[in-house]
Amino acid sequence: MHKLKLEARSQPSQMWSYASPVLALVCTVVIGVILFSLLGKDPMKGLQVFFWEPIKSGYAVGELLVKATPLLIIALGLAVCFRSNVWNIGAEGQYILGAVGASGVALMASPSMGGWIVVPVLLAGVLAGMFWAGLTAFLRDRFNANEILVSLMLVYVAVQVLNFLVFGPWKDPLGYNFPQTKTFEAITRIPRLFAGSRVSIGIFFALIGVGVIWIFFFRTRSGFAQQVGGLAPAASRYAGFSSRRALWTALLISGGLAGLAGALEVAGPIGQLTPYVPAGYGFAAIIVAYVGRLHPVGMVFSAVLMSMFYIGGELAQSRLGLPKSLTGVFQGLLLFSLLACDMLVNYRLRWIALGGPK
Repeated sequence: MHKLKLEARSQPSQMWSYASPVLALVCTVVIGVILFSLLGKDPMKGLQVFFWEPIKSGYAVGELLVKATPLLIIALGLAVCFRSNVWNIGAEGQYILGAVGASGVALMASPSMGGWIVVPVLLAGVLAGMFWAGLTAFLRDRFNANEILVSLMLVYVAVQVLNFLVFGPWKDPLGYNFPQTKTFEAITRIPRLFAGSRVSIGIFFALIGVGVIWIFFFRTRSGFAQQVGGLAPAASRYAGFSSRRALWTALLISGGLAGLAGALEVAGPIGQLTPYVPAGYGFAAIIVAYVGRLHPVGMVFSAVLMSMFYIGGELAQSRLGLPKSLTGVFQGLLLFSLLACDMLVNYRLRWIALGGPK
């Protein structure tokens, strides 16, 4: 009799640790082909709507960037948390509160105001996201509450806050009873890069964020302290780094970036606050962060890949008659494939005889 046993590798391959996201994508594509075949669809057409249609024209690339922007911004903040061993799973709630905060300022604007009003709109989104993440930091800091549960539960509270506002005091009286605010004044909308495209200057915020987070991680003492605290808490305390400061820094940065993403959405492509603002970006950004290896540059590519899944899911629904939930299926396949690949990078499988040496 034999059994299968996982055995830790003495020296995991550095090459495969970086190549495993690519291998995970290949595994996702292979499983996707099988899935399309089982559903009675042409696998090549299925792969086409996911990997070719989103990049086949300038307009398609623009839509790809529209979805990649919030994913990248949120993932950058989550990377700060995860590298600090702070498990912020509630970025979706911080994203929603950012949209709410930005909308509150935008609704107070008048057409006579200057373009400067965009700055308070975005700043309100950042502060709202920081406030929502700060609740998690406070409960963890003061009562040692589990940040995973607290941040996740606050997502549902944020959804209820959003629904209360759009179904209640902020509901557009001229909106034919639809649960949404009035369309924001043009002066509050962030500028678009090209005529006929929905791509806004938000993409620059995302790319600037990549540079800033890279410098923070690899060129500052504060970033080094955050990462040491995540990798070796005991060594961090011995070096005099404050775990309390690391907790607040990680969550406030993450919440602020998620709030900025929410503000850019409502002040950009959406142009008003609706119950459909929660698009799952906060949860999908967790996958973006890990597929990108928690590295700012890697997350650029994983954000583009994840936005392909979003667009591909929408196209699969309209062109192939498949459910839109296929987007979540591909996201889940990518995550589990990555976890499997990472496991094999760090462990190897061995058959051992029962009763033999352990």
